[in-house]
Amino acid sequence: MADTELKRTISSAGSQTKWGASAWVKLLGVGTSISQPVYCSSKSDTTGNLRGIFITSDDKIQVGYYDGSYSFQVETNRLLRDPSAFYHLCIEFDSSQSTANDRIKIWVNGVQETSMATNSQPSHNGTYNFFGTDITQLVGSLREGSTICNPCVISHLHVTDGYCYPANSYGETDATTGNWKIKTSPSVSYGTNGFFVLKDDAALTDRSGQGNNLSVGSGTITKTEDCPDNNFTTLNTLQYWGMNGATMSNGNTTIATASAGHRYMTSTLGVNKGKYYAEFKLTVAAAGGNSLVGVTDHECKDGTDELGQDNYSYAYVGGGNDYVRANGSNVLTSMPTYGASDIICVALDADNNKLYFRKNDDAWINSADPTSGSTGTGAVSITNATGFYFFGVGDWHSSSTATWQCNFGNGYFGTTAVSSAGTNASGIGIFEYDVPSGYTALCTKGLNE
Repeated sequence: MADTELKRTISSAGSQTKWGASAWVKLLGVGTSISQPVYCSSKSDTTGNLRGIFITSDDKIQVGYYDGSYSFQVETNRLLRDPSAFYHLCIEFDSSQSTANDRIKIWVNGVQETSMATNSQPSHNGTYNFFGTDITQLVGSLREGSTICNPCVISHLHVTDGYCYPANSYGETDATTGNWKIKTSPSVSYGTNGFFVLKDDAALTDRSGQGNNLSVGSGTITKTEDCPDNNFTTLNTLQYWGMNGATMSNGNTTIATASAGHRYMTSTLGVNKGKYYAEFKLTVAAAGGNSLVGVTDHECKDGTDELGQDNYSYAYVGGGNDYVRANGSNVLTSMPTYGASDIICVALDADNNKLYFRKNDDAWINSADPTSGSTGTGAVSITNATGFYFFGVGDWHSSSTATWQCNFGNGYFGTTAVSSAGTNASGIGIFEYDVPSGYTALCTKGLNE
């Protein structure tokens, strides 16, 4: 889910002294100076309250209760600043604990946080209205109906009412890799208002057995293949020039470029070997035929650095100026014209340093064959200086904007699912069109193919 508010209205009051939560989150608002709520409680009769778990505008984890003033506020020194990673967040709240620092415990990827920027704990045996009958439970929003919604992906969200559990109830260390991973069916009690949603899908049906289903309050919820067990690339909001003036949405898979300058944004994941496929739908074309899609080995350097302009940068320029630009020179001319609603398919062969393009489900351009290996039939030959290639999208116009919807295998263009998935021998990711044999999605499982 992303840019979406989920909610549930409480009908039977629950505990006012103990609760817990666990969620895997991909924080796509990193670098955008906005708060990112995960799970909150909202009093529907006021807009001034703030209670629950969220990531602050300066990337700290906060558990707080505000209603005109803070009753408690615990905030980590730790910063969550990796937009390409899934973090496991676990919260234990128990005001009955005699030791103050035991009343709120925050865990990240199985490790308890002990260094706090703010540590105003709840009072001993204090009661706090998280589960009252005047409360709406919220996922992805600070307050019911608020325009502040969560630009993040959330998976395996558990909330427990009257119970709280440490992180190892929900996750464990993989014996082979040493990575922290999900326990898909944890043994926990949920209580009156607890629930378990977003388990491997976008269903809001409560899997806890309590029947506490959620509903969509605003926005659109979509299923994505992007999950803690298989982390897909997105566009990277930490790139200053690419992000400067751009608008991101749909889990950082949609970008409306800045109207001033010409810039581009690249994927969070880069590769130095393997073969990868992605699809890019142009929904708003830049004026003058200057929409750009391709690969590069570096991020945008300034406000006039378009994709394909400098060395180690390659772009299919479309909408009237239809050619491939490589290292600042036009290398393939008389390319098919593309515009709004067209999908550009890109196949990147990092093993042989070859790049291929296709418009919609047409033949590969320049009579190319992505499966030709080192022969590179019809390919654009590419090189890099950093050792890695990244997918990229952007525009080449100083006063116009382009909007790109990227399908890196998550199965959607924006909020619209692919119409009929193409064949994909790797079985990784969902694409509109057939994936060339030997290619896969750019994701953690794809990297290990």
